[in-house]
Amino acid sequence: MQNQNIINYLKAVLDNMPTDWLDLTTHRLDIYNEKLAKTEFITEFEKLYNANNFEASILQTLPTAYDYIRLGHPLSSVFEWAIAQIHGIQSEYVINFSSQTMPILAVLRKNLLDNKNTLIAYKEKLPNNFNAELLKRVYGYSFKIKQIQNAEAIPEFNGRVIYVSNEDTITTNLLNPNIDFYINLYENLGSVILINGKQNQSYISEIQHVRRRESIAMTPQNTLVALKALVKNSTLETQNSNREANKQEVLKSIKTITATTGKPLVGSSGLSIQYAIMMGLIDDAQQNHHGKAIKFIVPTNCYGGTNDQARRVAACNHNVAIVDLEVDGDNDMVSSLKTVLDTIAAQDAIPYIIAEIPTNPRVEVPDLEELKAVLTKVRKTSSGANATLPVFILDQTFCPNIQFLAEGELLATGKAISYASGSKFPSGGKCTAGYCVGNKNTERLMERIAIHLSLCDNEATDFQYAILAEQMPSMNQRVEAAYKNTRAFVNFISKKLPEAKINFVSEELAKRGFTPSVFSLDLPTKGNTDEERETYKRQLNHKLINLMITRIPSESKYCVSYGQLKGCYWTIPATSTQGTTKEGDKDYIARVALSGHMDLERHKEVFLEFVGGI
Repeated sequence: MQNQNIINYLKAVLDNMPTDWLDLTTHRLDIYNEKLAKTEFITEFEKLYNANNFEASILQTLPTAYDYIRLGHPLSSVFEWAIAQIHGIQSEYVINFSSQTMPILAVLRKNLLDNKNTLIAYKEKLPNNFNAELLKRVYGYSFKIKQIQNAEAIPEFNGRVIYVSNEDTITTNLLNPNIDFYINLYENLGSVILINGKQNQSYISEIQHVRRRESIAMTPQNTLVALKALVKNSTLETQNSNREANKQEVLKSIKTITATTGKPLVGSSGLSIQYAIMMGLIDDAQQNHHGKAIKFIVPTNCYGGTNDQARRVAACNHNVAIVDLEVDGDNDMVSSLKTVLDTIAAQDAIPYIIAEIPTNPRVEVPDLEELKAVLTKVRKTSSGANATLPVFILDQTFCPNIQFLAEGELLATGKAISYASGSKFPSGGKCTAGYCVGNKNTERLMERIAIHLSLCDNEATDFQYAILAEQMPSMNQRVEAAYKNTRAFVNFISKKLPEAKINFVSEELAKRGFTPSVFSLDLPTKGNTDEERETYKRQLNHKLINLMITRIPSESKYCVSYGQLKGCYWTIPATSTQGTTKEGDKDYIARVALSGHMDLERHKEVFLEFVGGI
């Protein structure tokens, strides 16, 4: 009876769910309580279940769900809750992935760090992309593999046991105490890992963190397919997909936009593609620079996901280390990079640089000719031999229209890889995919990166390819229209609030093609001490954002994305995108992202109201 109540309630929820549950790819910060992030959505959802309340208006007001389709993904959380309820366990013990291999890698990662043995048992087959040799050699994971007849045939094992099964229905199997982790694979949808027993509770946050940083949750579209199969108690429906045709259109668009000739790679998210880049480069270094130390050079205040992921990769490999790069404010990227590369060259180590141009959130562009000179300079090791040239990994999410890698351009020489978050301008905020391209000197590296994107099963989904195929042809026009609105708003603010510091590209840089549609606003402050002035400024940030989202609720949103099709997004990087950045490097300023489709005059009116209230 309890299970039937759950099924009936789920049916009603699916009939009444808000459209945002399926379409939104950036979380709303106005209904997000970070201290309760992992629990609040389900706590409130369970209250509705107990009251049998499934009104659409009530579902719409539920707090942001902590579930990484870049954070706010209610359908995925509801799916996990349903499976947990049927098993009579807490929902945090159920975690879904868009990838089929990443839940296995999540367990292996924790067992590596905890020095625990792992047995991977399976009945039919492991994920298609599973590569034991690479996982052991490049990732450092240790495990045994055994094919068995059924879950009851699990042998005694001194360590943790993973049982992998291929399913065509949403499985609610009885739990075997000899199995620590059930991983159910669902073709074309992803996977679900069920963590069995209180003794494995410490794995929950670790597995969630892998999904947060190196992969994504099952996408909203695929989760809806899974939920419908669960409530109908039916086999999973085969989805009609023009995947190959859409993929070819996307690859063609990326080549045209970037003016590159090699094959682009498209991942399920920006961090998915970045993870493939990092692991592919480590793999290449192991094979072609055997035994040499690997140094990932990372800006101190860059996007928290990049910062965190890089350090997580280094934590699993004693030969990999992170080197901080100061890039913003009083620190010049080129000067900092020169110092760092000279030091690494002397050590005869392998330098991999991850950098954003323009920087986020200060929207700064380094001297590009000086940058080119620093990247291509021949350096010497301490023994006098030629040092290994760096690979420059460029995050150009803010300006995806710039052809950095094209023949004759800044990054055509040396070794350079460029990537962008597809959740921004490429898709207009309609999906989370990300992509990367390489210049002509990185053909071998791109092949290695492709292998690791496949191994992690983090390639873009059918739906993501369809969205990108639809949106990318108009991307450059949308970039141009959004820039025009942003320039007009920046000029207006400069005139009406001249004491504010605005970080945005110069008119000269814009003429060279740097036309971002995001700027940061350092509001004027007052007080007798540094602490008083900082406190006042932070309060003023929130006052501005709250005024905008309440006066223009149809367009102004308190969320972290950029490149959206319409409206205006506001955020404070220090409390959103820089979540894992060291406190001293965080930016407590307002970041504003505009689109080409918005009521700019209304935004000017409300900003004037804000200025009048200071």
